[in-house]
Amino acid sequence: MPFKECSLVSQREEFCRLALAECANVRDLCRRFGLRSPRTAYKWMARYRAEGAAGLADRSRRPHASPSRSSAELEARIVELRMEHPCWGGRKLRRLLEWEGVAPVPAASTITAILRRHGLLNGPGAGEARDWVRFEHPEPNDLWQMDFKGHFPMARGRCHPLTLLDDHSRYALEIGACADERETTVRQHLERLFRRYGLPRRILADNGPPWGAPNQSLTRIGVWLLDLDIGLTHGKPCHPQTQGKEERFHRTLKAEVLTGRGFRGLDEAQAAFDVWREVYNTRRPHEAIGLEVPASRYRPSYRELPAVIKPPEYEPQDLVRLVNDAGCINFRNRRFWFSKAFAGRPVALRATSTDGLFDLYYRRQVLAQVDLRQNLAEGVHHVPEQVFTLHPV
Repeated sequence: MPFKECSLVSQREEFCRLALAECANVRDLCRRFGLRSPRTAYKWMARYRAEGAAGLADRSRRPHASPSRSSAELEARIVELRMEHPCWGGRKLRRLLEWEGVAPVPAASTITAILRRHGLLNGPGAGEARDWVRFEHPEPNDLWQMDFKGHFPMARGRCHPLTLLDDHSRYALEIGACADERETTVRQHLERLFRRYGLPRRILADNGPPWGAPNQSLTRIGVWLLDLDIGLTHGKPCHPQTQGKEERFHRTLKAEVLTGRGFRGLDEAQAAFDVWREVYNTRRPHEAIGLEVPASRYRPSYRELPAVIKPPEYEPQDLVRLVNDAGCINFRNRRFWFSKAFAGRPVALRATSTDGLFDLYYRRQVLAQVDLRQNLAEGVHHVPEQVFTLHPV
């Protein structure tokens, strides 16, 4: 309405007083006060007659009846689900209502509005759309992502949660409450997972111990994985986005399990992890997979953990060398530092099409190139995103 905002009610009162005077020309007054519709003028005049100046204030435009509004029972169920899962938003809650057979199911935006109306949305930007870029491997067990979530204190000691996630399905394979981050601890958890779910083709981890080394050489866990024909990829240094799914999983774990909660010891923490892992895999809709649950897309690997690891076999033309306890190999009267993780294991040098240039193999995997022409070894890709370099001693 064209009345000035600074004295809206007073201008309306003046207009009505003049318009209700004897012999007043209402249309002419509308033109003078800038009112485009005489219908609006007559509305204000009727309110002024009935209520005086109090009737000229703006009123709510909310309809007297909302036949399409969600029922009180439905709103109560939405609030109940939100209280049960405080970190789940409109899209996830809508999927739960679909699974419960609610019909018609309100839109996700409607559920978000209900949560906002009940004061159940928190944080800046809650309920707003976000930009994203997503990638995933085409099949389960093509890639597992592995990492330790930041450790936290308990009443007795500290807990170091070890998590493994299937890249394709987002299935949480493991949330282990560990007392430390040592090699033996990680290997025990991996062996148990391999027996239950089979062997993945590749595992993605960061560059820290026990699966990473400062010089980017393989650790004993990495060599053990190669023995099982499992590739080990390390993320780019200072680039957590490489393990984006793990990072996002840790954020969800913190929000839904750890925040505001304490544990007496590892057993109590593990019990809480096991309960939530079941919810995450079988009940929590995941937006990255079309609001399905991870369990609907995961299946175990057909590759089983072998009872005995067979020794490496190489081609007849390969030159086989044994890595000594210091992590070195001797080749053509020269010594090259390799890695103590391979101590006691045979590696093979295979001639390339270039004279004096050899590929260094462990099992089927090329680890480096040895260039005798320059009396040095130039590193090449061991697996994607990792370089393994030899140095002459």
